[in-house]
Amino acid sequence: MFHAFDTEPAARPLRRAQWLAMLARAPVSLLEPALAQHAETPPQWLRAPETGLVMVQGRAGGTGERFNLGEVTVTRCALRLGGTAPQPGAAVGVAYVLGRSHRHAQLAAVADALLQDPAQQAALDARLLAPVRAHLAALRAQRHARAQGSKVEFFTVAREAGGADMDEDDSE
Repeated sequence: MFHAFDTEPAARPLRRAQWLAMLARAPVSLLEPALAQHAETPPQWLRAPETGLVMVQGRAGGTGERFNLGEVTVTRCALRLGGTAPQPGAAVGVAYVLGRSHRHAQLAAVADALLQDPAQQAALDARLLAPVRAHLAALRAQRHARAQGSKVEFFTVAREAGGADMDEDDSE
C-alpha cells in the first residue's frame, strides 16, 4: 500500500501533498524544535486555527459503495509568514490536522509555508521531514508487528482423486 510519506527525498523532489500528509501525522514534539525560530514570529492569519467536525466516509471492502463512517474532530488554519506586513507573493501555509491542537495546526502551516520555498526545502527536509518520516515508519512497523502477532494462517488440504480413503461408490 502506498503512503504519502513513503517516498525518499533523494528519489524524487518533495510534493506538497506528501509533506502536508506527513505534517498532519507528525507529533508536535518533532515539529516544535525544528520550527521554533519561525513559529515565534506572529504570522498573518488568513484563517486562525479553528476546530470543527468532518464526516469520514468508508467503502465496503475498500472498493464497494460509500457509507458514512462517522465524524472526526479536525483543526485547520491558514497563514502567511512575515507578521503583519508580509511581502507580496509570500507563500500561504495551510494545515488540517486530526484533533483539537491549535499549536499542531499552526506549526504544520508554518512548515508548509517554508517548504514552498525551494531554497529551504533541503534544509527542512533534513531537519524536520526526515525525523518525521522515521517516526511514522516506526509507528507503521509497530502496527504491523501487533497485527502479525494476531495473524491466523488458514490452509486447505486437498483430497487427491482416486486415493485409498475414497468410497467404492465414489470411484464409479
